Amino acid sequence: MTPAEAVTRLNTVLAHAWMIRTFLKHADEIQADEGMLDVPRTLYDSIRAVEPAFQRGDHGDFLRRLKGKLPKLRRVAEHFNTHFKGFSPHTNFEMAAASLLGVVKHMEEIFAAVDWDAVAALIRANGRDEPPGENRTRDPLDDIEIPEV
Repeated sequence: MTPAEAVTRLNTVLAHAWMIRTFLKHADEIQADEGMLDVPRTLYDSIRAVEPAFQRGDHGDFLRRLKGKLPKLRRVAEHFNTHFKGFSPHTNFEMAAASLLGVVKHMEEIFAAVDWDAVAALIRANGRDEPPGENRTRDPLDDIEIPEV
């Protein structure tokens, strides 16, 4: 899969994640629990972290940044799926948990199909020599929490 195709598909998957985030942000049931509030916050942080690269059309940076966020997204999806029934057994929460696990699964499938050599070439062409993937050096921008508006 080309980097451009991957970015297009991932941006659609992130739109689904944004809707889950919006539901959870307004769910009164989780407002007093920091662990559960970490779910919408992580979704927000991850989506907004790649937004500038998407707007610039920088597919290499988009894919590199989002792949770096994947472990956090996987962690909050699993946490939410494991704990949502303690807050509400309502179908909305069950479907949000299933949807978030699906978001992560789709992201993993897309990343597995990406032509990472093409991504590395894009990154080099844009003045970055850092290869994508889990063994890259940490980008301090990955740890910045973007406040919700």
